[in-house]
Parts: sequence; structure tokens; C-alpha cells
Amino acid sequence: MSCDPERVFGLAQQAAGVIAARHRGDLAGADALLAGFPDDAARVHGFVLLAELALALVRAQTGQSMNDLVQELSLHMAAAALHPPGGSAAA
Repeated sequence: MSCDPERVFGLAQQAAGVIAARHRGDLAGADALLAGFPDDAARVHGFVLLAELALALVRAQTGQSMNDLVQELSLHMAAAALHPPGGSAAA
């Protein structure tokens, strides 16, 4: 996959659309957006850039280091895996 910045930002916007659709309960729309990525590499590039930009936004608001934010995020992910929304335990 090419590292054309304009293309990667477009992929990140598509990834953000997936998140927005899921958040509003539009699972079919989220699935359609996911299927719209040309390949797995493009999907990864889009979601990685989206994650980096989201963490940078939080960092700018909180003043935390990126390492601290990633560590905090990891703790939240572990807690979510143990106590997923909806009350079902992770297998």
C-alpha cells in the first residue's frame, strides 16, 4: 500500500465513520464502511492513524505523555475485557 498522506487520511476518515456508525447503533452501516476498505493493509493504516490522532487529541487536552495515555488505555481495555458492556463475561 502506498503511504500517500492524502489517501491515508481518507482511510482514517473512513475508520472514524465506522466508529461513528457503531456508536449510533448503525451496525449495517459500520459493516458497509468496513467492507469498503480495499484491503486489510488499508484498514490497518486507517485505524492506526485514527488511533494516533485520537490519542494526540487527548494528550493535548490532558498534558499526559503518550506513554501514560497508552498505559491508561491498556488498563481500560483489560477492564473492558473482564467486564464487557452488557454484562457478559469475556471467555
